[in-house]
Amino acid sequence: MAKRRRKKTFTFTVLLILIVALTSGVYLRYLTSPVKVSGTIALEIPQKATTTKIALLLAEKGLIRDPLVFKVYAKVYGLDRHLKAGQYQFSGEVSLKDIEEVVIKGRAVTESFTIPEGFTEEQIAQHLAAKGLVDKEKFLAYAREGSFKYQYLPSEGTEKRLEGFLFPDTYYITKGFSERQIIEMMLARFDQIFTEEWRKRADELGMTIGEVVTLASLVEREARVSKDRPLVASVFHNRLKIGMHLESCATVQYVLGEVKEVLLFEDLETESPYNTYLYGGLPPGPIAAPGTDSLQAALYPEKTNYLYFVAKKDGSHYFSKTLAEHNKAKRQYLK
Repeated sequence: MAKRRRKKTFTFTVLLILIVALTSGVYLRYLTSPVKVSGTIALEIPQKATTTKIALLLAEKGLIRDPLVFKVYAKVYGLDRHLKAGQYQFSGEVSLKDIEEVVIKGRAVTESFTIPEGFTEEQIAQHLAAKGLVDKEKFLAYAREGSFKYQYLPSEGTEKRLEGFLFPDTYYITKGFSERQIIEMMLARFDQIFTEEWRKRADELGMTIGEVVTLASLVEREARVSKDRPLVASVFHNRLKIGMHLESCATVQYVLGEVKEVLLFEDLETESPYNTYLYGGLPPGPIAAPGTDSLQAALYPEKTNYLYFVAKKDGSHYFSKTLAEHNKAKRQYLK
């Protein structure tokens, strides 16, 4: 009986040790896994800051889960004597390796850039190239061929693959950021903006994330006044529901590669699946990078019976329910 009891005790002890080891391993992996931060986190490391101080600062900013883990990481890899003072920026998913690359190697913030709402992928590449931050062709090549973790993006090799997904915002980077790093930072920002609530709303509308971004890009390019965006979105939603062509001038301008104040009849006949005068439904993809307001409008349009709108001289729009009313508005506002 005593022998059997000792055997049970031994078995229990072994199982307990295995459970503790397994639990500890899982918890350690959690402590060392990347942290997803919202927006951009600024971190200032003062001169002569100790490893302990830096670890506490990182924890306070939510960039690491446990100060002790960072201290051990820095000690094990011999990094604790190479930590550099400076001002740093973090966004997206931040791993211990990312912190090493930025803080330990002294990649303090040296550059910033702003991408306006409504820019195309081509305009974004041109804008960054003009600032000397990227090689335009490398940027566009990586946008087309790069491997990204976001399943809602078009497949590798697709032309203008990231159109609409390079989120318009102000970004802070360190000197020497590669085309890949800039693109991934902008995609991470989009992924943060397009919240879980918005994803559920897209499902309610029976739309994919790509379709929402496509519709939002039309709203972005058509509406010049913020208050008009939910109304413009309502027109497009209403037309889609009844199978009516969207007839968005912005899609024709996208095909032409230029913004014309007045489109000619021959422009409206330009052959392209993006031409919503010729083809029904949404165009194949976004035509620009929509901002938060346009994405919000595409997901939560105003409830109206409007089917038409015409631009007024002050940049706002007049909305109509019938073609007769719309034609009257055109005669009034397009003089």
